[in-house]
Amino acid sequence: MAQKLWEKNVQVDHEVDVFTVGRDREMDLYLAKYDVLGSMAHITMLEKIGLLEADELKQLLAELRKIYAIAEAGQFVIEDGIEDVHSQVELMLTRQLGDMGKKIHSGRSRNDQVLVDLKLYTRAEIQELVHLVQELFEVLQQQSERYKEVLLPGYTHLQIAMPSSFGLWFGAYAESLTDDMLLLQAAYRICNRNPLGSAAGYGSSFPLNRQLTTDLLGFDSMDYNVVYAQMGRGKMERTVAFALAGIAGTLSKLAFDACMFNSQNFGFIKLPDQFTTGSSIMPHKKNPDVFELTRAKCNKIQGLPNQITLICNNLPSGYFRDLQIIKEVFLPSFDELKDCLRMVTHMMREVKVNEHILDDDKYSLLFSVEEVNRRVLAGVPFRDAYKQVGLAIEAGEFVADKQVHHTHEGSIGNLCNAEIAALMQKAVDGFHFERMNAAVDALLQKA
Repeated sequence: MAQKLWEKNVQVDHEVDVFTVGRDREMDLYLAKYDVLGSMAHITMLEKIGLLEADELKQLLAELRKIYAIAEAGQFVIEDGIEDVHSQVELMLTRQLGDMGKKIHSGRSRNDQVLVDLKLYTRAEIQELVHLVQELFEVLQQQSERYKEVLLPGYTHLQIAMPSSFGLWFGAYAESLTDDMLLLQAAYRICNRNPLGSAAGYGSSFPLNRQLTTDLLGFDSMDYNVVYAQMGRGKMERTVAFALAGIAGTLSKLAFDACMFNSQNFGFIKLPDQFTTGSSIMPHKKNPDVFELTRAKCNKIQGLPNQITLICNNLPSGYFRDLQIIKEVFLPSFDELKDCLRMVTHMMREVKVNEHILDDDKYSLLFSVEEVNRRVLAGVPFRDAYKQVGLAIEAGEFVADKQVHHTHEGSIGNLCNAEIAALMQKAVDGFHFERMNAAVDALLQKA
């Protein structure tokens, strides 16, 4: 068994080793290329403050870029007996460069190393999420415009209430995503601060240049107080989890609507046959499994902030191994949410809309409020008009006029999709990913 970075003369009990490492090696594969980026910035700074020679830096950076390429290709492996990604990267360097590879750890701890890894990983995942949310947003807006003249029932208490439209239905979920994007942007800003240099949470006696690593990694600023930098472990993940939960909540509600509207009792939408699954005994079944699984997965993601809170809620300041478990629930959640976004975008693009829903007389009472409003506009006091229409309904004498004339902002006749698109664009522009991307490209010499 390879010696761990922290081991001296006594080797840890095997069962204790297995229990404490847990799934960390598996989870660290998510972080591999980001661990390399953090190390590249760190050693660049070490050379500036005299802890590495220029030639050593050149050789180390060249090897780290090779390791990054391995990780980016999905071929990075944490070998048996190696505790974590940090140990594996250092091992790979020492195999190529000897004792020079051992110098990269000066001035940092695995505590701030994993902190910076998590932040680099998270902000990259957020950038992917923003792109996928934009794609879904655009499809929803296109469908809103395409079907803006098609009416469907609006419900309260699952009772038919007032006329709605597919323009409103698609557009409502588009606008919901704009608010989700604002919350994600706030989470990104909290994430995009540099903890490197906080070491084990109490700084270092080396004259570290933390502003340099902040700039090299494209962070907006640093987590200045070294104790707070360590306190951010768990807090950052919880904050981002709330933003993921916001997107997941929008998708879950949309999935519920789609499942319900696709059922024969509603018949408002139809999914193409190739997007549904069948039954082993009922030959007529065409099940909306994609939306059902989306609903379940997104409901699980909505529980993520609470899971993280329960893991770290009663910890004092300083590092504790409890925080390791957060990786297991946090890191995989991005892939799950991204998969849901891709599938919902695909389904919403291909969904077919029933354009004659309100031809059925069972929906006639949807237009009772329209009739009340018409009478009010003709001079009848609202309470009198309400009573007149109510009595006509009770007597079975109500005749619906199925024409609607809604003109105010955000209504059937004035969807404000352009204004909503402007809100989304403003939210997207507020991330300023270009700084992050330029810094990473410079480290990898892609610029």
